[in-house]
Amino acid sequence: MARHWTINGRFLSQPTTGVQRYAREIVRSLDALITERGPLTRGLELRLHCPQDSSDFPLNSIEYCRIGSTGGHLWEQTKLAASLHGGGLLSLCNTGPLLSHKHIVCIHDANVWNAPESYSLGFRTSYKALLPCLGKTACNISTVSHFSLTELVRRDIVPSCRAFVAPNGHEHALMWKPEHSAATRSVASRNTIVMIGSAAPHKNVDLILGLADRLGKVGMEIAVVGMSDSRVFSRGTARAEARNIHWLGRIGDSELAALLMDSLCLAFPSLTEGFGLPVVEAMALGCPVVVSDRASLPEVCANAALYAPADNPHAWLDRFISLRNSKALRLQLAAKGKARALAYSWRTSALRYLEAMAVADGIDTDTRVVRLREFT
Repeated sequence: MARHWTINGRFLSQPTTGVQRYAREIVRSLDALITERGPLTRGLELRLHCPQDSSDFPLNSIEYCRIGSTGGHLWEQTKLAASLHGGGLLSLCNTGPLLSHKHIVCIHDANVWNAPESYSLGFRTSYKALLPCLGKTACNISTVSHFSLTELVRRDIVPSCRAFVAPNGHEHALMWKPEHSAATRSVASRNTIVMIGSAAPHKNVDLILGLADRLGKVGMEIAVVGMSDSRVFSRGTARAEARNIHWLGRIGDSELAALLMDSLCLAFPSLTEGFGLPVVEAMALGCPVVVSDRASLPEVCANAALYAPADNPHAWLDRFISLRNSKALRLQLAAKGKARALAYSWRTSALRYLEAMAVADGIDTDTRVVRLREFT
């Protein structure tokens, strides 16, 4: 008997941030597993339903359909919900229709509660209303780390009995072909600290920017990649005009790979994170990482990173100088990072979703096909 499931494709009409990257890579891995005819895919028919303004997304075994004439939350709650015809629904980007009960939803973090100042009033109000409702109506809730699961359960957003962890993966970063642009080539060096820029206060970028003068005195540079989405993030205070801060804006994956591989490290000083995908991407590419000792980051990085308190700039300066001055430390962290990144697999997480769909369809398996490792 055929099992019918639909994937919520709203992410294809949105700018690609970490959440949308997660959805794209999970769907690609599901498509590959169906093509391989794995045990959990027998009888499974998957469709990807998207708004009309969605980008193309080539797939081999998952049917791609554009439906409706609207987008956003309205599209999810109306057009997407009406298209299911009794089948199951997989939503990978925090939101989905409330009236769908055979529904697996990935809620990535509890950041609108943990860091409300980072989000616009409208965004956090809608999420604080929607996410707990999804936690009650969906048959399963996934999230991307044990830290996030603990936070979602603690805040009574998700019942622990219906929740599981399906982390981000690393494989996509290995597919990037490192290639500098003129801008990245001009700043990449063993004296350069790379940082993913965001004005969201919980990203804590001001801590690193505030070190610019002291870093400049020892010959070190800061390369800031990316920018905030003004529709989501409230305006922060991260502004700097120091000569050793280089604002690169949005760059492509190939440029980012080249920059990371030819720089000293990635700095990731977040106050809270659901997972921290840029850290795993950097580790997969052999770029050392210096991260805060909070939230999901110790879980994700284990012993493959240098840690510093998120409120202690002196400690960050010390880590950067130590790393710059020790080739042995850089090589050790690069090797540990590559090994740690291997623990996070899109394919493994996609298998976890296939298992959850099978259970929702009433398929009884005495032996679980995949049991995600505890990341310690």
